[in-house]
Amino acid sequence: MKINMDEWFRKYMESDEKRPMPILSFPGTQLIGKTVEELVRSGHNQALCIEAIARRFDTGVSFSLMDLSVEAEAFGGHVIYSSNEIPTLHEALIHDEEEAKALQVPEVGAGRTGECIEGIREAAELVTDRPVLAGIIGPYSLAGRLLDMTEIMVLCYDDPELVEMVLEKATTFLIEYAKALKAAGANGIAMAEPAAGLLSPSMIEEFSNPYVERIRSAVEDETFLFLYHNCGMVVPLMKEIGDLNVRAYSFGNAIDLEEALKVLPSDRMVIGNIDPVGVIRSGTPEAIEQKTLALLERCSKYKNFVLASGCDIPPQTSMENLDAFFEAAKKFAGR
Repeated sequence: MKINMDEWFRKYMESDEKRPMPILSFPGTQLIGKTVEELVRSGHNQALCIEAIARRFDTGVSFSLMDLSVEAEAFGGHVIYSSNEIPTLHEALIHDEEEAKALQVPEVGAGRTGECIEGIREAAELVTDRPVLAGIIGPYSLAGRLLDMTEIMVLCYDDPELVEMVLEKATTFLIEYAKALKAAGANGIAMAEPAAGLLSPSMIEEFSNPYVERIRSAVEDETFLFLYHNCGMVVPLMKEIGDLNVRAYSFGNAIDLEEALKVLPSDRMVIGNIDPVGVIRSGTPEAIEQKTLALLERCSKYKNFVLASGCDIPPQTSMENLDAFFEAAKKFAGR
């Protein structure tokens, strides 16, 4: 469903009661009776999952899957699937300059990207009461999966031209993929760029930010929101991340979220950052309530704060624990 996202964003930022925006998708497998592998391989199942989550929980937006193996698989990466766990990349695809030069930019639709696009197309017709945001990996994080995450850190110093060659190809593909998700009906994208959190300030300005900006500027307009997600230890990078021309940020539980709220302009939305694994997945309902209320107590004085998980919530998280998160938000709002 088409939404004026400029207007939606303005109203959401002005509202005194903001519905939580947890990155919540994979636990929907429990609601539709599918395994994780059945979910990630089928756009139809993804749409049913997104719809089921929207019916079950009062979220501010509907997130599609945060599956960071999709784009690397489209380039030819070998992915390991599981019935209960999110897919993972088995090994690096590029080992030297020759392989980097030979790397072909895939057509949109390669691998599972076609299923993800179809999932968004169906979800946009099923979920009409809130924006649907499609998940997509960031350029440096994709390059890191193609080159190996440890290797790319070394190459940024030893062979920056090789890294930039891979980044160019990754960015070219991500722009076209983001455009296809937009055309399918997504109201925005949530770009996950966690690997950039490992870079120094100068390095993130060289190897991540310019490529992120190229993707954002290619798709964001009044009908399409760009949300930047980084769940790394990004406090030392907050100035550089704040320099991005981005209206909405999602940060993980590796940082004190108030530190980001203090630094970023008040007209930028900042969502986060309850620990999705240690608290939401593994905690008791009582602990979830305590942690959620504590975060709300500290951060709700900032008008641009929106309660969320710090990252993607694991598939096996119980409905009881998820209910506790949302109930804590309602409890705080009712004070």
